[in-house]
Amino acid sequence: MKCIFLRCGLVGALLLGGGLGIAGQQAAKHAIAFDDLIKLHRIAEPQVSPDGKWVAYTVATPDMEANRNASNIWMVPTTGGSAIQLSQSGHDSSPVWSPDGKTLAFLSSRGGDSQVYVLSMDGGEAHALTKVSTGADIVKWSPDGKMIAFTSLVYPDCKDDDCNSKRDAEKEKSKVKVHVAEHLLYRHWTHWNEGKRSHLFVVPADGSSAPRDLTPGANYDVPPDERGGPGDTNFSPDGKEICFTAVTDKMEAVSTNGDLFIVPVEGGEAKRITTQPGFDGNPVYSPDGKYIAYHAQLTPEYEADRWRVMLYDRHTGKIENLSETFDRSADGLAWSPDSKTIYFTAEDETLQPVYSIPACSCGLPIKVISEGFNSAISFSSDGKTLVFERTSLTKPAEVFLAASDGSNVRQLTHQNESILAGLEMNAPESFWFAGAEGTKVQAMLIRPPKIDATKKYPLLVLLHGGPQTMWSNAWGYRWNAQVFSAAGYVTLMINRRGSTGYGQKFTDEITNDWGGKAYTDVMNGVDYTLKEYPFIDGTRMAAAGGSYGGYMADWIATHTGRFKGIVSHASVYDKTAMWATEELWFEEHDMQGAPWTNPESYKKWSPS
Repeated sequence: MKCIFLRCGLVGALLLGGGLGIAGQQAAKHAIAFDDLIKLHRIAEPQVSPDGKWVAYTVATPDMEANRNASNIWMVPTTGGSAIQLSQSGHDSSPVWSPDGKTLAFLSSRGGDSQVYVLSMDGGEAHALTKVSTGADIVKWSPDGKMIAFTSLVYPDCKDDDCNSKRDAEKEKSKVKVHVAEHLLYRHWTHWNEGKRSHLFVVPADGSSAPRDLTPGANYDVPPDERGGPGDTNFSPDGKEICFTAVTDKMEAVSTNGDLFIVPVEGGEAKRITTQPGFDGNPVYSPDGKYIAYHAQLTPEYEADRWRVMLYDRHTGKIENLSETFDRSADGLAWSPDSKTIYFTAEDETLQPVYSIPACSCGLPIKVISEGFNSAISFSSDGKTLVFERTSLTKPAEVFLAASDGSNVRQLTHQNESILAGLEMNAPESFWFAGAEGTKVQAMLIRPPKIDATKKYPLLVLLHGGPQTMWSNAWGYRWNAQVFSAAGYVTLMINRRGSTGYGQKFTDEITNDWGGKAYTDVMNGVDYTLKEYPFIDGTRMAAAGGSYGGYMADWIATHTGRFKGIVSHASVYDKTAMWATEELWFEEHDMQGAPWTNPESYKKWSPS
């Protein structure tokens, strides 16, 4: 179960209902409000050009009238200077460079359905490379420059786009709108699985022929619907094959068994290259073509098992676990251009450093960049420049770069500088306290701007979801702690038992214990905060959370009367009822059985 967060209306209700006015603001700066939050530009998907001179990226800005984000492609020189807006449609994302750096491919829904577009760096207008009726997603450019890969939701038995188009038209015209489910995972979260599957396609980069389905007839998704992403498909260096992740188990509602497959770009049967029962994903070929690095969870049916860095030898088929002794979860793998080192990020005590590890069983991970919450790392082709995103609780994501050894870190984009210059925000204060059974637990606290020493302030305890996630020192647009603090609350975020970034044992301790040690951690954290921060009014406390955070809000509401207000969003109040609305493997792991094999746990850990 992932985090589902608070909607704007609930934010407004809580802010208006209990916050204190912030008096005496300087004219030049003001406390951040919701209106400020939605003006901020959201940077994502930085991609360094092959020559290392430019970084292309996406900038999304909320359009409240249209109820969507307007997204465009920008680029900025790596030497510093002004960023250049490359697209204007408000419907563009996911830029990828051609190997020669002369063209950008990207996704755009400017004409309706999302399609692959290409834009020459020599000038001119972008044009659509694909016009498939089922739309395009997850675009990748082959290293030889000849092909572009993408994914599309199609009917598995359709052999061409005309078949898909006719099938969709027939369903649209039909007066019968009944949904017929023929497999168990018939709905995932906010969408119905309408008999379609995400298939992998390739199309010539020059548009000389129509797209080809590389997974024809496949009754599985590439990448997996519930756990996959853009990193789960990648070309080999010679452009002759693609490695992808898929869950092929017939009972996918109870399986996290994602394996790696390779398929020839010219067409042919996909070959499975990993077989362990957990999830294998994020395959990345080494530049010399000898290896595929990927990350793996080795515990079946457990989405919070830590990700190991794995190495597949393409010649021998041998697989090595490079990071078994590293008690953090590796993410976002990237190779050094000399194929000797693998870089990745990993959550670590509210931060997300950049690490490197030798591409052999001959060394441990080392921190290359220790500070900040970093993600989306990539290298220039010469190996000299490392590009990444960085964010904090006082600054939305921007593009940064550094030398390959982590030195000379500098901010490259300043997309929100003018807005942030007018906002008054306090940095988070981090502290540790004794949680359940004396275990050390970390928390962060943000004070309201310009605290009056003669007054006492209410406490808002934010409860994160997951349950296996963490409060990080990173900007967020949903549970934004700065907005709550700006309204006069002292905002407290506790990384209670079950949080990630503190080792596997700490994460695992919420298994079959949803309202146990985690609840004690939260309450101990509240007590410690009241003791250490005397300006907090312990008679005016609220707790708020969504998903598992909503569950904990419900648990608090039914186990203590200390809080004056509770916000429970997208919450869980009955575990048995939840079992049938989630991926079945999630509940059956966290409750250690199904409702009929372990009914005691489902009853014990239901707030109702």
